[in-house]
Amino acid sequence: MSDSSSEPKQRPRFVAGAICPSCQEMDRMVIDGAADERRCVACGFVEARPDAGASMPATRVTRASARRVETEAEAVRLLDE
Repeated sequence: MSDSSSEPKQRPRFVAGAICPSCQEMDRMVIDGAADERRCVACGFVEARPDAGASMPATRVTRASARRVETEAEAVRLLDE
């Protein structure tokens, strides 16, 4: 028997297409869920991940008032030339 905890150890996950802001290398960034940070395996750049509670900026898609407006359907007439 091993002394390991009941939760399996989370491995860092590579982010496809991500570019390091420090060394500009592509496909070298990993996200470490356990440490809640992203880092570059090429140059050692480390940055804490943003809080999950950050609010989204208001856009016409996310505004509640935009979702309440109903647009009436209109008949379309196709012209044959």
